[in-house]
Amino acid sequence: MSTRAFAAWQLAGLTLPNRFVKAATFEGRTQGGEPSESLVAFHAGIARGGTALTTVAYCAVAPDARTFPDQIVVNEATMPGLRRLAGSVHEAGGLVSAQLAHAGSFSRLKRPLGQRSRGPSVTINDYGLLAGEPIAGAMRPQDFDAVVAQYAATAVRLKTAGFDALEIHMGHGYLLSQFISPATNRRTDAYGGSLVNRMRLPLRVLEAVRAAVGDDMPLIAKLNLDDGLPGGVHVNNSIEACNMLGAGGINAVELSGGFVSRSPMYLFRGESPLPEMIRNEPSAIFRFFFRLAGPKLFPSMPFEPLYFLEQARRVRQAVDVPLIYLGGVSSGDDVRRVLDEEGFDAVALGRTLLHDAGFVERLRADARAASGCTHCNRCVGLLDAPGGIRCTLVQG
Repeated sequence: MSTRAFAAWQLAGLTLPNRFVKAATFEGRTQGGEPSESLVAFHAGIARGGTALTTVAYCAVAPDARTFPDQIVVNEATMPGLRRLAGSVHEAGGLVSAQLAHAGSFSRLKRPLGQRSRGPSVTINDYGLLAGEPIAGAMRPQDFDAVVAQYAATAVRLKTAGFDALEIHMGHGYLLSQFISPATNRRTDAYGGSLVNRMRLPLRVLEAVRAAVGDDMPLIAKLNLDDGLPGGVHVNNSIEACNMLGAGGINAVELSGGFVSRSPMYLFRGESPLPEMIRNEPSAIFRFFFRLAGPKLFPSMPFEPLYFLEQARRVRQAVDVPLIYLGGVSSGDDVRRVLDEEGFDAVALGRTLLHDAGFVERLRADARAASGCTHCNRCVGLLDAPGGIRCTLVQG
């Protein structure tokens, strides 16, 4: 039995009753950009199952920060639903975090004539090609202040809505990750080149969000250990980035990996979700694209327990920042190893909780409990299916 799994964790002004965090996994339950009652029930169920902190994935900081239309934009229109969600999680005995996100150059959002998605550098917008948005531009000087202000304003709204913590998404190839990665940031100004420069926008966002919400609200960064692609971020960069984030006032870093646009299976591991993705994709054009390019983008990749541990251990040994381990935790033995032997501060669970929202309570009763998740990844392919993502082993 882990000696730390059910010990309280003080994070800024918040006390978590245990060391379990529901990782942000977009559940596809936000049709029309609204937090649905299904999404509210989902996160309340995670709280009832014993997880200390559940994370609502992809809360866009502006309308043009979405990757596609059915994502939450945190504004006055969605505040009632967000309040219901936070309140329901609290009533279920849990705490709730929101993931602040911006798509940057990775978006199939249809934009008005003359506008385009923007990231660190001019690039092909892989995700937008078939939606008539083939080219992403480079952010201009006036864009930086606007984006930073959007993050700060979104943070204030979420705190007002009753959220207990915020996760700033700096991984997986979204905007801040695009700036951190040398594979996508080819700028030659103060926002490109060295890691210090590539971290400039993420650190400005962190500073603005901290000023907006105060010192009592925990701020967590999701950061890539490795982009899983040539010329991208690798673990040595992550160590430096963690130290910069610690100096900038982050309360914890959740370590992850992969680029959704180029190396998604580096994060997922296991069987390819491609057949389910093709079956549920509503757009005929995108179904054709998935059939054509999907085998290369979504190859099956062997799953092994704690698949990020070797890289994450190097970060743990080099930094003092509180770290949340993510990647292949699916048993009590995994939890014990991560927390007690490796010294991580908490564990993040994704597919394990999609399969069984009560997994944490099962661990409390049986320290050797193991998840029934087979890492088939069919859940990933249900993003566009009616009702959103679910475990097909449980619900068919």
